[in-house]
Amino acid sequence: MKYIAFLLFPLFIYSQDDLLNEISPDTIEPSHETAAFKGLKIVNFESTKLVADGEFTFIVSHRFGSLKNGIDTFFGLDEAVTRLNFVFGISDGFNVGVSRSSFMKIYDVSAKYRLIRQHENGFPFTIVGYNSILINTALDKDNLPLLEFKHRLGYTFQVLVSRKVNPNLSLEVAPTFFHDNYVVMDSQDNSQFAVGFGGRYKLGKHWSINADYGLHLNRASNSPFKNPLSIGVDLETGGHVFQMHFSNAQAMNTNGFLGQATGDWPDGDVYFGFNLSRRF
Repeated sequence: MKYIAFLLFPLFIYSQDDLLNEISPDTIEPSHETAAFKGLKIVNFESTKLVADGEFTFIVSHRFGSLKNGIDTFFGLDEAVTRLNFVFGISDGFNVGVSRSSFMKIYDVSAKYRLIRQHENGFPFTIVGYNSILINTALDKDNLPLLEFKHRLGYTFQVLVSRKVNPNLSLEVAPTFFHDNYVVMDSQDNSQFAVGFGGRYKLGKHWSINADYGLHLNRASNSPFKNPLSIGVDLETGGHVFQMHFSNAQAMNTNGFLGQATGDWPDGDVYFGFNLSRRF
């Protein structure tokens, strides 16, 4: 038996060498970048992070009233709006979500899907698509006699492009199209365009500072609404991500904060808020 093993040993060595030659550096799949963002949102804008396959995430978001009103509204605490958002990972690269916001009593259904990932020695960006359909249930037929169900609907389409520049810094740009079948101002186009800019800078193992800004591209010249600017911090603790921030937009749906931001930073007309995510 030992003679048979001796005769087969060179064949075994040759086979191993042949397999190792096939696994050359050129055929090894480059590893992808991870954790460009810890939260599903930067602040207001969606980030390129997705919920994992089979994972369920519940997000509670609050925006209090304007700080400008001071003690009369207890610095905005008397005028809070809330959004409850449920997100499920159908797969590692495809999420579905459903939410309800007390701002305009909006319900929405969303889909978020990864198109390509950033790789260390390959493609330099992560690209994610985001679509949502919303229903504005606060519109009142007593005030709008011609109101039909279709007027309550709104749509969003975004392409989220991020890059993890280094272990501490991640940046994102988000070309956005959104459409509201009903707009407050007759002079405002129903179809609107914007570009979002956002980033995250890691301050420590569990802390980061985040900011995002939305540049509206076809806002009506007489519109009272502003471009949304938001700044805050993220705290990651186990299964939670806690985001605290200030923004000049109280609405939390994309159509709302891009199309109806009323606050003004120079005047101190800003809203404190937070997003709390819990992973299951």
